[in-house]
Amino acid sequence: MANRLPSRGSVNAIVRWRNVLLIVSLLLPGCGWRHGDDRPIIQFTQIPPASEGGPDRLDMIEGKVIGARPGQKIVLFAKAQNVWWVQPLSVQPFTKIQQDSSWKSATHLGSEYAAFLVDPSYLPPSTIPALPKPGGQVLAVASASGGKILPTATQTLRFSGYDWSIRHIARARIGSVLYFDPANAWVDSHGFLHLRITRKSDTWLCGSVALNRSLGYGNYQFTVQDISRLEPAAELSFLTFDELNGEQHHREMDIELSRWGDPQNKSGDYVVQPSWFPENKVKFQPPTGNLNLSLQWRAGSATFETTQAGRGAPQRQPMSTKTFTSAIPTPGNEAVNIEFCEFEHAKVPLQNGAEVVIEKFEYLP
Repeated sequence: MANRLPSRGSVNAIVRWRNVLLIVSLLLPGCGWRHGDDRPIIQFTQIPPASEGGPDRLDMIEGKVIGARPGQKIVLFAKAQNVWWVQPLSVQPFTKIQQDSSWKSATHLGSEYAAFLVDPSYLPPSTIPALPKPGGQVLAVASASGGKILPTATQTLRFSGYDWSIRHIARARIGSVLYFDPANAWVDSHGFLHLRITRKSDTWLCGSVALNRSLGYGNYQFTVQDISRLEPAAELSFLTFDELNGEQHHREMDIELSRWGDPQNKSGDYVVQPSWFPENKVKFQPPTGNLNLSLQWRAGSATFETTQAGRGAPQRQPMSTKTFTSAIPTPGNEAVNIEFCEFEHAKVPLQNGAEVVIEKFEYLP
């Protein structure tokens, strides 16, 4: 039988299909369908300054991840003294990826910063000598040098005749990272200091101020309005603290008003750090009503005392008192801090925001 030539319609159909296949082959690379282009990517949108930092110096680091799958998380590291340290804490090593693919966390300062995208089963080490390449449970790695330290306008307020800085930078304390909102600290028309705990997204934000000068030895007294109705997980602390110098446990001495998340606890502590020594911490039960809380700091001793304040209160009749003579720091660059935060590891978590009022601060050398 003689071979038949294809009809003009068949030729046109073949040409059309060939053109379609050519267009598809040209488009596929532009759509990212090539092998390997589906690997996830980590981006930084905010990088802290480069600094060797310290145990209580933190800043915010932020970014986005492209191509992450449900359940995967970010693990952060900061480089200091040629070692990479997991961030923000070894007991809190994971950073959640939000629905819009963004992530955000506090980190201790370092010379460089790194972010890993990891599977849920990944167990972050506390330190690593060098950054790994992607593989196994580590799906993506990104790193960046710290930025320049830029001058920032510190917010201040005037309270009891002193200038105080309003804290806005996160810090580590009691195995947690505390976050702050400058709007949570202000002075009213009576001259009283107000501190609040507020919630933003899934994070509790503290209110905190720090005295702008060091006072050294002397008598420190705080007058605070009734705190007896605070939830067990709320914590109000009056303390001396040397943030940039870790010597003598940061020269930290505390008056803490909190039940630490357990309704059965007493709601007061006197502490001379380090608190893991039993003799350096004493619990007490403050009375209801307004309180005078004092610390008398002398060479070799620290005496804490609580009395009732306001009209009708017994004159200087202490409701509780304690003198410590061990591990007493000497003066340095410490400053008075007043801090109102949520205790993260509470047996009964904080349910609502809260507010406290400090009427007065007094210092006598």
